[in-house]
Amino acid sequence: MTDAHHLRPVGITLTAREHTINGFRATQWHIAELTPERGGDATLWLQLTMTERAAYRFNLSSGNPRLFVRAGFTGGPASAAGITASQDVAAAWMDGEQQVLEAPMPLAIQVWIEAYLARRGEAPVEERKKKRKGAGRARETQP
Repeated sequence: MTDAHHLRPVGITLTAREHTINGFRATQWHIAELTPERGGDATLWLQLTMTERAAYRFNLSSGNPRLFVRAGFTGGPASAAGITASQDVAAAWMDGEQQVLEAPMPLAIQVWIEAYLARRGEAPVEERKKKRKGAGRARETQP
């Protein structure tokens, strides 16, 4: 049994497109279909975490919210292996030589994430605090 408050199935179908660029053949993978329910060639579980709330808000506030799919290692065949709504997590996957595909976030997923943020609260704004009064300021020196 899953907790519907932070976990949701997403159906995904990937397709390959062959391209010729400067005489070289290359395969580019794309998300052909992404649905906010089980289905497609694979079903991944989108899990929301408290530590990524700021990233979810940033994504939803953009003009074009996206979902990111980890699809195996760069240069290899694509296979849907993970999904996130956090650009920070997607960037970490790419740093690890993972192929990351993206697709527009379905409205049903946007509403679900908004409800999660409403229940759990927005991420607190992090401010750096000085250890002591005046710390971090340049000291004036006498010539």
